[in-house]
Amino acid sequence: MRFLVGYTATSGGADALALGVRLARAPGAELDVVLVLNAGDRATLTPTDPSYDRLLLETAEGWLAEALTLVPAGISVRTHLEHADSFTQGLLAAAARLQANLIVVGAATHGLLGRFAIGSVAGGLLHSSHVPVALAPEGTRVMGTDEPIRRVTCAVGTKPGADGLLTAGILLARTVDAPLRLVSLVAIDRPGADDQTIVLAADHAQAVLDYATDHLMDGLEVTASVASGSSIEHAVRGLPWEPTEVCLVGSSRLAQPHRLFLGSIAAKMLRELPVPLIVVPRDFTVPPDATVTTEFTETVGK
Repeated sequence: MRFLVGYTATSGGADALALGVRLARAPGAELDVVLVLNAGDRATLTPTDPSYDRLLLETAEGWLAEALTLVPAGISVRTHLEHADSFTQGLLAAAARLQANLIVVGAATHGLLGRFAIGSVAGGLLHSSHVPVALAPEGTRVMGTDEPIRRVTCAVGTKPGADGLLTAGILLARTVDAPLRLVSLVAIDRPGADDQTIVLAADHAQAVLDYATDHLMDGLEVTASVASGSSIEHAVRGLPWEPTEVCLVGSSRLAQPHRLFLGSIAAKMLRELPVPLIVVPRDFTVPPDATVTTEFTETVGK
């Protein structure tokens, strides 16, 4: 699997790189560190000067060289310099060219420690990307890069798109060789703590557990639980989170096919999540060399 890091010489760029390295510790994974030069950043009064362009290029190459020093030995990594009208466009073009499976970006610089603040780059990706996007919260770099991903949590509801999300969760758990925790959002999808809702939530959790168990490789652990609370934020706060895990959520129904669109549930989860969040495109399908099948809608998505 190929992980692409949208890098900048900032604390947010260091957070993204740290998460990218931890993901790339998976067996056979590759890491691409991409820095985008945006010609639109130059002021209109700045004259066209070859020496200025050369200085800009040398500075960017220096930043990429510094990024390489932050990647531990043993990680398969390459750096890339992309030219585009915007950082978002550059990352999307690089992801398509390099056939990346996931884009990693950092939070905006004004985010609270361990929490998210969506900047313009992340915001653009979260409403247009054709591959999953991972958001590294502020302070991810503090944890370092030695720890691999040790648990994958997948927050699954019953709305359209749940099958692709579950498939993405299974694929990532296989890739990083980590346990998969399935969290049913039925109790949130259908507010009200009546007996029927509780039964629906329990049945849904068991259904996704059965599906995932059938599609995970032998030896990988999978568990299921029900997220409950008066709100998404309350439910997220009530779940136990490990520092070394990531959480997957799906895109809004407003998303174009095979594209991201940050929905209301994911946006609310961002306010409380203390771990990286991965948003999965609508109608997600696995790469050709993967073997996960998608029959989830037929079995538990009704």
